[in-house]
Amino acid sequence: MIDIEKIRKSVGIVGESELIRDMLMLIGQVADTNISVLIDGESGTGKEMVAKAIHKNSRRKFEPMVTVNCGAIPAGIIESELFGHKKGSFTGATEERKGYFETAHKGTIFLDEIGETPIETQAKLLRVIEQGEFMRVGGSKTERVDTRVIAATNRELTNEVRKEKFRKDLYFRLKTITIKVPPLRDHTSDIHLFIERFGLEFCAKNDIVFRGFVADAIKVMRSYHWPGNIRELKNLVESLIVIHRGERITEDQVRKSLGLNVKDINMNLPILIDGESDKMERELILKQLLYVRQDVNEIKQLLLSEHDRTNESMYPANSALYLPPTDKKVNAHIPSGEIQEVEEGRFRAIRKEAIGEITITDLEHEMIERTLEKFNDNRRKTARALDISERTLYRKISEYGIRKN
Repeated sequence: MIDIEKIRKSVGIVGESELIRDMLMLIGQVADTNISVLIDGESGTGKEMVAKAIHKNSRRKFEPMVTVNCGAIPAGIIESELFGHKKGSFTGATEERKGYFETAHKGTIFLDEIGETPIETQAKLLRVIEQGEFMRVGGSKTERVDTRVIAATNRELTNEVRKEKFRKDLYFRLKTITIKVPPLRDHTSDIHLFIERFGLEFCAKNDIVFRGFVADAIKVMRSYHWPGNIRELKNLVESLIVIHRGERITEDQVRKSLGLNVKDINMNLPILIDGESDKMERELILKQLLYVRQDVNEIKQLLLSEHDRTNESMYPANSALYLPPTDKKVNAHIPSGEIQEVEEGRFRAIRKEAIGEITITDLEHEMIERTLEKFNDNRRKTARALDISERTLYRKISEYGIRKN
């Protein structure tokens, strides 16, 4: 049995979509062998993460993994870098030096952007992959090495073979097992998981409070085509957090950062999501309301101060809903004593005994209605307080049949 969750956690691969799960399954099938693997994917999709997953789940996991960016090494010295050189073999070679293949002996070498290697070097790569043999630059002795080769490319190698820019024999040797890393636009249902990972990691490193993204902001991001893939998404999340420090990121802020306007994305078009749209929105709203990364002390003090001003005749001592009092009677949809409890040093959103008795719909309906009461039916202030768009608020008011004052 292949444990894809173990593979995922070994390097922190993000994604629950079918494409990602299929990719993890294939990684599990090839990791424990010594076969060479070709990783195919656009720039920024995470090809190096896949290579690390293969290595960490292989028999060589306790040996070194050496990563080589073939596109970043000048053609004149790439053979010296890969295979090493003898002292005096060229100007500047003042001592004998091992190459990357020898450094990765018994382990794994990851040749990123292999399509960038010169045609002359490719013949030597084929020999070391097939026979484990090579010669250092300036040397006459055949060296042997036991290294597993994983290669990656963002080029269409079949076209490169046709143009005679890539050796056919090397191509067929590498493509025995090909792992396709999907572009982000093909699994946008995973975007909220990437946002949470990148946001929490960046904020932890920079001591910033992470407030999250509103539902409509995530919807815009799921509709975007992401030419830079996951790398572009990570840069966007980090830049938004820095620019809007301590705020929850809104739809308008995302559009501005992506250089979009209202006409660029038609929100009425279908997009790939997990589950029903309304269910997703309810879950996101609830998650934002109860976001565990909120400043716990600030929430606690706010709730306690509001509770002290609450009319005990409307809210008994055992009532759990700590909300601002109003002069108008509110049609409560959730039984008293089931929502909100504050313990010393800890914030609890829902009482333990209430679990299984209330629904997300009940909580959302109650929160929207009471917030409208607080702001005297001011829809803009209500939407801002709930961290949802006015358009979503109007739809929810109509859906729940909330009457205007």
